Amino acid sequence: MRNHLSSFGDFRCTNCGALVSSLHMLSGVNNRNHCPYCLWSCHLDLYSAGDRLSACKAGMKPIGLTLKRSRNKYQADARGELMLVHACVDCATVSINRIAADDDPEAILSVFQSSLEFDQHDFYSQQGIAMLDMEDAEVVHTQLFGQAMPT
Repeated sequence: MRNHLSSFGDFRCTNCGALVSSLHMLSGVNNRNHCPYCLWSCHLDLYSAGDRLSACKAGMKPIGLTLKRSRNKYQADARGELMLVHACVDCATVSINRIAADDDPEAILSVFQSSLEFDQHDFYSQQGIAMLDMEDAEVVHTQLFGQAMPT
């Protein structure tokens, strides 16, 4: 399965088949690498975001969420920006990807809830990725929906 890239960087999602725009004004990110609907990605990058040097090109499943540590001392939540964690279905490479402005918040919440069912947090922690868990549910909800969870 390969993403079909256009000359503008738009592509068709290999998981759900949706046409995905890479326009910065829609996504808010410089290197669009995942579908805003199902959140699946394609293993394109090797060394850094946007390098597109990976030979693998397999699908990357969204497996959880983490927080990017912020160096901005004025940021309201010092724990950082919510990020997607993807795992390659072929080579098991794990990557962290910025959530785009047009990503479906319900799909992101679903990825978070699914990640709570699998106790692999120690495995990813050894790789330097602090996967979010149930204790982080309020932070996830606030970052996605701009308000505290309903009680």
